[in-house]
Amino acid sequence: MHLSNLSMITQRVSLSIAIIAMVNGTQQPAPANASADRPLQDPSGPIGEFHAGSSVYAWSPETQGILFSSISYGILLTLIPSGYLAGIFGAKHMLGAGLLASSLLSLCTPLAADLGVSLVMVIRVAQGMAQGMAWTGQFTIWAKWAPPLERSKLTSIAGSGAALGSSLILCVGGLISQALGWPFIFYIFGGLGCVCCLLWFTVIYDDPMGHPCISLREQEHIVSSLAQQPTSPRRSVPLKAMARCLPLWAIFSGFFSHFWLCTVIVTYLPTYVSSVLHVSIRESGVLSALPFVAASTCTVLGGQLADFLLSRDLLGLLTVRKLFSALGLLLPSLCAVALPFVASSYMTTVVLLILIPGTSNLCDSGFIINTLDIAPRYASFLMGISRGFGLLAGIISSTATGFLISQDSASGWRHVFFLAAAVNLFGLVFYLTFGRAELQDWAKERTLTRL
Repeated sequence: MHLSNLSMITQRVSLSIAIIAMVNGTQQPAPANASADRPLQDPSGPIGEFHAGSSVYAWSPETQGILFSSISYGILLTLIPSGYLAGIFGAKHMLGAGLLASSLLSLCTPLAADLGVSLVMVIRVAQGMAQGMAWTGQFTIWAKWAPPLERSKLTSIAGSGAALGSSLILCVGGLISQALGWPFIFYIFGGLGCVCCLLWFTVIYDDPMGHPCISLREQEHIVSSLAQQPTSPRRSVPLKAMARCLPLWAIFSGFFSHFWLCTVIVTYLPTYVSSVLHVSIRESGVLSALPFVAASTCTVLGGQLADFLLSRDLLGLLTVRKLFSALGLLLPSLCAVALPFVASSYMTTVVLLILIPGTSNLCDSGFIINTLDIAPRYASFLMGISRGFGLLAGIISSTATGFLISQDSASGWRHVFFLAAAVNLFGLVFYLTFGRAELQDWAKERTLTRL
């Protein structure tokens, strides 16, 4: 699952790296009657810097923005229904199919670019829908495989694949584009996803009882630890009870706050590094990758620490969830607020930029997995809704950030970070007030007695 998350995030970010070569800003503007989809062929021009067989497209900044956001709209379309269906039909095939579809679509992206920008948009939306299926199906698997005292560790190791994938493609994406041509970014990471699919369908099973390779001792350990957890198939969802559940809204508010700042960092980090630190493109790529290396490391270490505190009975489950949620929302807020005041110090700015995503990912042991505590029976469905709130926050924050920095760069960045900190603090206060870790009544299995 770690590899599947790594593969999906690299496919998602591939366009952000490749578009530097796909849309060459130094090219002359296209003639008025030229198609926006048509590649600009100029062998003697700047295209030679990348690869002789690669095309440069006359896509406007507005078109590029639509291409970047289209995958998020696709994810939104399938998050909730795929989470519900995964709970009924099993997550193995749902997640595997999503990963396979996303990988195949990634392989088709260079061809689609030659055929027209509209087809690229369609592929990005479809790729988002496929990844939405894969993201939410994971929690159905964890509900059946992860013992309560090991959930933080297992989910954090799996989730760290996304941060590691981001750092990987930021480090090597530019090198691949320069050495082989930008299409190979899509070919390599799309191919990696296909390999992950083979592994997925070979070694993954929906529950431990059906796995032929694990030991009987491990099987009994997992099953016994989840004995009190309802696992029967469900066809109906208690939507009214969910809508009235404040602990659930506390999780949603945490996701909204967490994704607000994370989206700003993921989307605008290269821009901030380039405009504020004034570094070269090569240095910018390395600096942009470092925060995600820190995020991957902190995700795993946070999960280990959370399970250590629980297994030794040092802290209760609710205390652990609120502690890591507080650290994951408060610490990056403090770093973000400090950034505008240390812009003149290169080293301090780099350290703070590394700490923001690193400390933010401590939330993976907090409210991120809290649905497994309060409603494991509906974990995938609720994760779909939770990520929907996160994507909504990302859409709003990226739009607001673009508007603020377009007004005035210096004061704009300050307003961006202050606003993100305020949103984080709101989510933290709401979660600390209403967050719970016990199984909710509406999530319990109902036993019908026939007379």
